[in-house]
Amino acid sequence: MKRIVPTSPSCNRTAVRRSNRNPSLPEGKPIPPTATTSTRERRVATDGTQTCDQNSASITRDGKLNAESPLSKRKLNVTKSKYFKTEAEAKKVVEEDKKEEYLPWMPDDWLTVLDNIRSMRSKNDAPVDIIGCDKLADSTADAKTQRFHILIALMLSSQTKDAVTAAAMARLKECGLTPVSMVSTGDETLGELISPVGFWRKKVCYIKQSSRILIDEYSGDIPGTLPGLLALPGVGPKMAHLCMRCGWGEVTGIAVDIHVHRIANRLGWVRTPTRSPTDTQKQLEAWVPRPLWSQLNNLLVGFGQTVCSAAKPSCDVCLNLSLCPYAKLSKKPMSKKKRNM
Repeated sequence: MKRIVPTSPSCNRTAVRRSNRNPSLPEGKPIPPTATTSTRERRVATDGTQTCDQNSASITRDGKLNAESPLSKRKLNVTKSKYFKTEAEAKKVVEEDKKEEYLPWMPDDWLTVLDNIRSMRSKNDAPVDIIGCDKLADSTADAKTQRFHILIALMLSSQTKDAVTAAAMARLKECGLTPVSMVSTGDETLGELISPVGFWRKKVCYIKQSSRILIDEYSGDIPGTLPGLLALPGVGPKMAHLCMRCGWGEVTGIAVDIHVHRIANRLGWVRTPTRSPTDTQKQLEAWVPRPLWSQLNNLLVGFGQTVCSAAKPSCDVCLNLSLCPYAKLSKKPMSKKKRNM
């Protein structure tokens, strides 16, 4: 006598006709899906556990781990899975998935583009290579003083050209650039020393306030942690990451300034266009391999100073002309007069 299938949706998959029941499944297990079930719905992790359906897959479409997936919670055994009729079928899918690699989103040809930028930057002839913030510290001073010099140079460099920053740092070092000397120097005198850097009046306050904090809380040294640096007046994420790398030799993130922000958007190195360096930093850190984090700022800043400038980029001499989305979009069609010449 055949069992009657209940009409309740909640029981529709567990109460089945005896004629359709899979003998290899324990009593009360639901029917395996038909052959129309997609491969993604039958996805199995490489460790032998299956990831249910597309909505609860262990790896999402953008390459991130799904915290709600069975892999991170209950991990069903493939031999008891409702998605496979036999254990052999489950093992076959497992072997197929072992050949697949779940990687985060990455832009096309980014390694080729990066190699081309390295080639164009091989001469190290950009201002950042000669008078960058990490080059402005007094090489004869002790390590603590050099770290303070790097911090002050980074604070002055905001919205300021490298040549102007270097000149201001030279004047400060002549007067003795230490936290104690900065606190004891009058506002007017300090302003004369650092002008005409951008927003020099605000930076006078930032330098004096930060110097006082360093004396009171860090014995005259700079903070050795990213949160500590970010807590200083006038210090943003780019300055803090560069200070950690140049001052302490620790890579805490990608330092994104206006050059890196502009070039990353032009090259299509962000998944969606960004409007701020902070957003650009988040998107770059999502896919750029960590060993490259410390190199990216210097490479792209120098590239932006020599080739990919803001107003008039030299696309005609750039090795990435055929790969750059910005160059393809900004390329103007040749006029009829020029075509006939």
